[in-house]
Amino acid sequence: MNILSRDTLQLGGFAGITEHRLVTDSRVFAGRKKPETFEGIGNMVYLADARYLPKGESGMHPHSEIDVISIVLEGRVSHEGSLEHGKDLVAGDVQVQRAGGEGFSHNEINPDDQPNRMLQVWALPEVAGEPAGYKSYTPATKGTTRIYGGNKTQVGTFTSSTTMDIVHLNSDDKFEIDSEALVYVISGHAALLQNDESTSIKEGDLFRNKASILVANTQTQLLVVSHN
Repeated sequence: MNILSRDTLQLGGFAGITEHRLVTDSRVFAGRKKPETFEGIGNMVYLADARYLPKGESGMHPHSEIDVISIVLEGRVSHEGSLEHGKDLVAGDVQVQRAGGEGFSHNEINPDDQPNRMLQVWALPEVAGEPAGYKSYTPATKGTTRIYGGNKTQVGTFTSSTTMDIVHLNSDDKFEIDSEALVYVISGHAALLQNDESTSIKEGDLFRNKASILVANTQTQLLVVSHN
C-alpha cells in the first residue's frame, strides 16, 4: 500500500504560514508539482497541512474557478474577504468558499499568540462560471459529516461528484472504505485491514485505498475524499 507520511515531506510555506503539501495535482501544478506528492482524486487537486505562526496570516489574495475548503484543527482563524468578511472559526469548524467565475479574495489570520493548525483543500468546480458562494460547518464529534459535494437536489453542501467527509471515530470504532478514496489521518492512529493484512496508520498519513476496513486504536479523525 502506498502511504505518504506528512513528516517525510519538506516543510514549506509562505507569508505567516508553514505547511506540508501532500497533494499537488498535475492538472493545476503541472511542472511545479513535487514528485513525492500525491495526485488528487476526482476534482480534488490540493491538500496542505498548515500551521499559522502566532499572529500569522496568508495575506489578502484572489481565487477564481476553484473551491477552497479550510478545516480548522487547532486554535482559531479570523476570516477576512469578499465572502463572509469577519467570520471567526474555532477548532473543529470548516469553511468552504466557491470562487466560480465571479471569484473571491480572502485573508485567513491567526489572531492568537500561539500557532494554530488548518487543512487547506482545493477542488475544481464541475461547472464553469458559477457565482461565488460561502458555506460553513461544525462537524459532529462522532460519526461522519459531509462538508463538500453531493447532487443538485440537496443544498447543504456545494454540488460536486467529488465528496469530502470529516469522520470522527472512538477507540475500536470501524470505518469501511467501500470505494476508491483518498484518506488523510488528521489525528489518532488506526489499523487498516485489507486482504487479511493489517497496516498501521497514524496522524499525518495520506493513503489511497478501496475495499478495506479501518479500525481506530484511539480517538481518530479522518478526511475522506471520494469521487462518484
